[in-house]
Amino acid sequence: MGDYGGDEGVRRRGCSCTKEDFLPEESFRSWGNYAKALKDTPRRLKDRVLTRSLDQTELVDVKARSQHEMKKTLNWWDLMWFGIGAVIGAGIFVLTGLEAQQHAGPAVVLSYVVSGISALLSVFCYTEFAVEIPVAGGSFAYLRVELGDFMAFIAAGNILLEYVIGGAAVARSWTSYFATLLNHQPNDFRIVAHSLSSDYRYLDPIAVVVLAIICVMAVMSTKGSSRFNYIASIFHVAVIIFIIIAGLIKADTKNYSDFAPFGVRGIFQASAVLFFAYVGFDAVSTMAEETKNPGRDIPIGLVGSMVITTLAYCLLAVTLCLMQPYKDINEDAPFSVAFEAVGMGWAKYIVAAGALKGMTTVLLVSAVGQARYLTHIARTHMMPPWLAIVNEKTGTPVNATVVMLAATAVIAFFTSLGILSNLLSISTLFIFMLVAIGLLVRRYYVSGETTTANRIKFILFLALILGSSIATALYWAISTDGWIAYAITGPIWLLSTIGLWLFVPQARKPKVWGSPLVPWLPSLSIAINIFLLGSIDRASFERFGLWTLIILVYYFFFGLHASYDTAKEASSAEQMKNVEEGPMN
Repeated sequence: MGDYGGDEGVRRRGCSCTKEDFLPEESFRSWGNYAKALKDTPRRLKDRVLTRSLDQTELVDVKARSQHEMKKTLNWWDLMWFGIGAVIGAGIFVLTGLEAQQHAGPAVVLSYVVSGISALLSVFCYTEFAVEIPVAGGSFAYLRVELGDFMAFIAAGNILLEYVIGGAAVARSWTSYFATLLNHQPNDFRIVAHSLSSDYRYLDPIAVVVLAIICVMAVMSTKGSSRFNYIASIFHVAVIIFIIIAGLIKADTKNYSDFAPFGVRGIFQASAVLFFAYVGFDAVSTMAEETKNPGRDIPIGLVGSMVITTLAYCLLAVTLCLMQPYKDINEDAPFSVAFEAVGMGWAKYIVAAGALKGMTTVLLVSAVGQARYLTHIARTHMMPPWLAIVNEKTGTPVNATVVMLAATAVIAFFTSLGILSNLLSISTLFIFMLVAIGLLVRRYYVSGETTTANRIKFILFLALILGSSIATALYWAISTDGWIAYAITGPIWLLSTIGLWLFVPQARKPKVWGSPLVPWLPSLSIAINIFLLGSIDRASFERFGLWTLIILVYYFFFGLHASYDTAKEASSAEQMKNVEEGPMN
């Protein structure tokens, strides 16, 4: 694989910005070549849809395309604090108030439980992959191995969208809490562009400055980022403990008299949006390449941080709704205003400072994670290989970090939090669902080993699990009080999972650490993620569809041909059999 066609270009690139840095592949060397490639699109697409990568390819050959190694400096302690730093931020400090007021009331704590369970199921799916395939590509690399290049690219586009939108949402929330700290309204520090629509007219220069500072920190050193995150997260946890204790002292149980004013539907609607609050842990999986002992450190770090985070979220949600009637909760800075309402105005400064610290670490871990995703995607040439370069001195992907944070800054400058959080939840739930499917494929299908009969049974049961989950979500979305469909779809999901468990033997056992309760855990993860998707508004799905269309256009005109050329130039046809499994038959 050392003679891989793109490597020469990577070696001589450095910091140049020529055509060879972005489109070095055979298909783009002349207009004639490009025309031939476009004519060959159907055959190439079929090849990419049916081709699966191997673990070894991702671990050795693809990783080698970055020119320099990332430094292995992290342990489980670093990963656990990265997980806490990545997750506890804008979600809990902003969206809790919004969802309690508009959708769930005090029952918002149950919304956090539902989304927390869903996130924890996804964590278990991620950890098995991260231990077995410890590379910077995270879910993109996992899906490339199990579902093929094309599905991995669809996921990749949504992963990048998830990080850009997540970073933008947190950066805008940073401005809101900074304004609270200085006794101002959030929009006092924003520029109003009256000619734009209400969702895009509040321009946020502070968010852009914060992202620029984060960018500098992220490119300097991963271990340095870890130390900063660790120190800041300790302060953050101390603030959370203060909020819970001080808030409960001022608790009024009368505020819980109307516990679920919007009913069960409101709880799940809030849960779908509050999934935003758990986004970030997947960034930790991208640090597997820089982890000293992935088999031990990743499960402890990921599961430990998620359990701590879920507990903290539930306690904070209970505290907020006991301090104030849900109708009076402030949407922009709920905890700060709640303390002011109960006569502890001074406490709002501690809350705001803690929220700022939390959001800063979320932005930092997000910056580290998103750059590593983009780096691995660029290693496959689905994105320009210039983005795959790892800086020799810092051991960090500088180009990918700068590009991702620049895109995040543009979105943060214009777009309101409401639009961002809903769109982010769709992308995240979609990716987590794909990773759960990927785990089932990994366990039950191995090319050349799984018999035809077992493959057919596996596909049938998986299709029934997906179909029943989608039907349940659709019925939930369109029916307000019916139940008959659930009596059909629920048993189908249950029987399909039992069928997979009893009648299809597992084709692969994990080497070091495996997700427990397979197929039950990934099957439940699929069902919950799809169900939560059914609680998200139509406008968000329309934006999601538009984004998916944009990335498909890019793929058919550029990404497909670049990745196809890269795979074919890797070696002779005989050597390719050792690199990629080929058609799934």
